[in-house]
Amino acid sequence: MRVIKDKKIVDDEWSVIRDLDDAAPVPDGDVILPFHYWQANRETLLKQASKHAVWINGDTDVEDLISDLEHFSMIALDFPVFKDGRCYSHARLLKDRYDYKGDLRAIGDVLRDQLFFMHRCGIDSFQIREDKDAEDALNAFNDFTVRYQAAADDAVPIYKLR
Repeated sequence: MRVIKDKKIVDDEWSVIRDLDDAAPVPDGDVILPFHYWQANRETLLKQASKHAVWINGDTDVEDLISDLEHFSMIALDFPVFKDGRCYSHARLLKDRYDYKGDLRAIGDVLRDQLFFMHRCGIDSFQIREDKDAEDALNAFNDFTVRYQAAADDAVPIYKLR
């Protein structure tokens, strides 16, 4: 799979598993598991030597992840439709309040129009919708030259430039 990371298109070995029964065996490879699967199989997963990644959606309470943040090399934030922005808040909480140092990835209905704002909220990598042009999406990071408020990206807001 190809994703945008560090404002470049890169090949990535992670694959998102959407539907997984809690009693199913642990999948092989670099997989991004549903958070409910992690919760149901935590002890088994912790015994593995592999990296762990989970995905959450807007319904997930971020506080449920806090005690296990150190075990996740990546947390994917699922944006099921363009108009569902709850995971923007999740990103800010994870980066700013809970100091999550791993990769935050946007998955789902991720479009060019959102990348600039997702990045400002602390999202590190982006799985662009398959029917969209990832090369064109890279231009989103240059759409705006000034920022009006502070955010997770540490850009200097325009009022401080006076």
